[in-house]
Amino acid sequence: MARVKLEMPKHFTFSTELPVRISDINYGGHLGNDALLGLIHEARVRFLKQYHYGELDIEGLGLVMTDSVIIYKAEGFHGDQIQVDVTVTDFNKYGCDFFYLLSNKETAVEIAHAKTGIVFFDYQQRKVAQVPESFRDLFIKEAAEV
Repeated sequence: MARVKLEMPKHFTFSTELPVRISDINYGGHLGNDALLGLIHEARVRFLKQYHYGELDIEGLGLVMTDSVIIYKAEGFHGDQIQVDVTVTDFNKYGCDFFYLLSNKETAVEIAHAKTGIVFFDYQQRKVAQVPESFRDLFIKEAAEV
């Protein structure tokens, strides 16, 4: 089977730190894949909060994750502080991609590269909605400033 490839952006607009908790450790003694998805979820929530958004309220719309890709680079262990860098890019009519770079804060070793694809969703009408212009414009503007 062919390996999945993920081309990472060169610039990230947000950074946060998260600890690896004992509940994040799997039977192999390192950060579990399910826990890593939880870490990027927490980072996405913090990222959106910086812009006064939430996953259920971005200009009146919510988010639905359509796909996720994680490329593992190194192990993470209980007690590690993980730096998660986040950015938004690859907009289309209904959604965009969130990219995440996870690194060990102390050693700078990259632990994982990840991407989650999302679409905007109107939960009252139960249907996919177009990306709010103000959300798209915010990140197109930030990308131009780099």
